[in-house]
Amino acid sequence: MSGSDYLKRTAVTGLAVAEDDRERLLAMVREWKRGCQLAVNAAWGVCHTRNEVQQLAYDELRERTDLGSQHAVLATHRAAEAIKRSLDRDGDDAAKPEFTSPSVVYDTRTMTLFDDRSVSLTTTGERVHCDLDFPAGGYQSRYLDDEWEPAKSVLRYRDGEFDLHLGFRKPQPEIEPPDDDATVLGVALGVENLAVTSTAQFFAGGELAHRRREFEELRADLRETGTRNARRTLRRAGDRADNFARDALHEVAGGIVGEAELHGCSVVAFGELEAISETLPAGGRFHAWAFERLFEFVAYRAAERGITVVQVNPEYTSQRCTACGFTHPQNRDVENNHFECLKCGNEANDDYNAAKNVGFRCIRRGPLSSRGVGARYCALKSGRVTPDGEFVPNAELEEVQKT
Repeated sequence: MSGSDYLKRTAVTGLAVAEDDRERLLAMVREWKRGCQLAVNAAWGVCHTRNEVQQLAYDELRERTDLGSQHAVLATHRAAEAIKRSLDRDGDDAAKPEFTSPSVVYDTRTMTLFDDRSVSLTTTGERVHCDLDFPAGGYQSRYLDDEWEPAKSVLRYRDGEFDLHLGFRKPQPEIEPPDDDATVLGVALGVENLAVTSTAQFFAGGELAHRRREFEELRADLRETGTRNARRTLRRAGDRADNFARDALHEVAGGIVGEAELHGCSVVAFGELEAISETLPAGGRFHAWAFERLFEFVAYRAAERGITVVQVNPEYTSQRCTACGFTHPQNRDVENNHFECLKCGNEANDDYNAAKNVGFRCIRRGPLSSRGVGARYCALKSGRVTPDGEFVPNAELEEVQKT
């Protein structure tokens, strides 16, 4: 199976580390950071895929570090991921990644998880064996059964203590195809509103865009300064900006999936991400990156709940009136986030109008539609509706559910 064929989760736990083992782990942290940096230095401006970076830098890491063979491989992969993430996010303005975080990546060849809630970890010398410090009644215990298997994990050192971010995975459940009466949640993506659903749930994007602008201004100033301290400050600011963006995107993804569950949707539909990024005047490489991450976060949450996530052709979804179907560029006032149909006078927030059209596009078949998924209704805040205007209010849906 490929990585996308699995559900993945992380359980954070403390480690009970003896003093001798502590020094071994600290030495491993230092050598891991050095190995990742050597790999980045070799590959920067040359290549960025895992296989390419591994072929280019593996021998150097084996010669110049004390990392074992598998950790040398993992370090080249980690370097490739950091390079690609920087390029995807910042393009020509991308800065070479520098590894300062006191952490180490482990996989099932370098880490063994035991049934007695202890773990064995590879170091630059002897392996260390530590007990896991799971909180009583914590969520972590739910992954210690035969359903979940250990996966790539991360050891972190902070404030004098070690934590292990244990990775687990299990095969993706088979999702039943939507039936003929299935309901779709439409999602429109943007800048001012990062996401808006056809149920009128708005997820603001202003703070994310503001934080990004602040970072870009700081980056320009610090690059002009060019000192070692400036580069160090830039790395820390970049890490904070990345963490804020990922936390915000995870929160939005959870909200979207929550809306789908609340309204009984078995499908979540987005416009095709590449097409959306190309048509957003206020967007850019960062928002293209953010949309990709948001779609991934929604997809893996939805899969565990048996919800299908699809992308549909977004053409004209921002210009089409959901009331009468009239489509015209002047229906939409982009600057004021307003939609007003020139033909029938229907008014709405332009992102909300687009979200409903994305839902309809998932249902309709035709030259501008994606492959149909068999659904019939688009979810609204007040009920559900077909593209032809057949409306079922929530009150009727609740009565049906009771029977």
